[in-house]
Amino acid sequence: MATSALLVVLPLGLTACAGSAGTAEEKADPTRAAEEIPANAADPDHAVAAPAAFDGTLFGDDLLLVSEDTIPEDELKQLLDVTVGTGKDRKKGIAAHTALSYGNFTVDGKLYDIAAVDADGFRGFTGQTSAEFDEQWDRIAGGEVAVAQAMQRELPVDGEGYLTVGKQRIHVGAWSPSEVDGVDAMVNAKWGEELGLREGNAILINTGIASPQAVRDRIVKVFGKERFSITALDIVAQRGLDLDTFQTVVPVGGFSDAVGVFRYTPIGGGRIAPDPAWVSSHIVTEQVPILGSVTCNKFMMPQLKAALAEVVSRGLEKEIHREEYAGCYYPRFIAGSSTLSNHSFGLALDFNVPGNQRGTVGEMNREVVAIFKYWGFAWGGDWAWTDPMHFELAKIVNPG
Repeated sequence: MATSALLVVLPLGLTACAGSAGTAEEKADPTRAAEEIPANAADPDHAVAAPAAFDGTLFGDDLLLVSEDTIPEDELKQLLDVTVGTGKDRKKGIAAHTALSYGNFTVDGKLYDIAAVDADGFRGFTGQTSAEFDEQWDRIAGGEVAVAQAMQRELPVDGEGYLTVGKQRIHVGAWSPSEVDGVDAMVNAKWGEELGLREGNAILINTGIASPQAVRDRIVKVFGKERFSITALDIVAQRGLDLDTFQTVVPVGGFSDAVGVFRYTPIGGGRIAPDPAWVSSHIVTEQVPILGSVTCNKFMMPQLKAALAEVVSRGLEKEIHREEYAGCYYPRFIAGSSTLSNHSFGLALDFNVPGNQRGTVGEMNREVVAIFKYWGFAWGGDWAWTDPMHFELAKIVNPG
């Protein structure tokens, strides 16, 4: 896999304005012949044809709808036919849209959003600076990932310029000035398929002259409160979390088998309320060595018990202080953010808290660390901004 130079994007430019009615895909040139994969593609095995030249049409990004699975064609048609208002004030609710394959991945204990996009349909929603940044879209087509510029200090890129998404390493082709909240990273359809993103399970919507809130309320009335996770992206909604509205996490990577699809509702105070059915099927309380009774994700329990049992068998049990254990499952956002950690899924534990604060080397015994890594855990002490008290499930292994 060839490595190309990393693009660094200048500060954001103009804000996108609403475009004319119709899907964004209809704005692409329908007469354009299929193009060959560019000869200079960074990753030919994951490359697709380069997008058409941008025609200048811009849309506002008002609503992001996410489903657990691919949205069926008949349901999509019903969705696109939604109207708001009555009588002479009735108007079409969706002026433009583009389909996404959408999911989430975890890095350094935080959850990030990734979408496989069609550049011809998606770029007009991303703001003028981003839409006109042709090399960004060519890099995505060539098999690289574009990461939101705001994530540049958060998402760790290795020395060769690669970002780890689940089990895959993808070269970062651009730090993107995209203005679409809810999409931290963009890849093409080939990468989306390899990452296991559910094809066409999300739709980005511009509501035109209709109120985004009115359109959202109408969609909920037609389809029910739990059919879609609906994120309002307009400036009014961005001022705070939309409480009591279902959100959906569709994970990819090593922890997806232990999470499935995670639905939750923000309830204020930094807390969330997971779907009770998910809690019943995933969260258990059991006895484990050293710590005693713990409440965690049932898929992690066998590995946790095996790791702690090995700690005991090596005579290292005093290196984990039961009285300084800070818990496993607590459904809330990371302090000061609207980002979920793996504690929300019951897939992370904090040990020996007082001597292992964030940003420090910590006092965690390195042999204990090695045991947990062997049993499929990642350690927060390896992160760019260290969290040495923190261990989280990275992969499922069989203790048997």
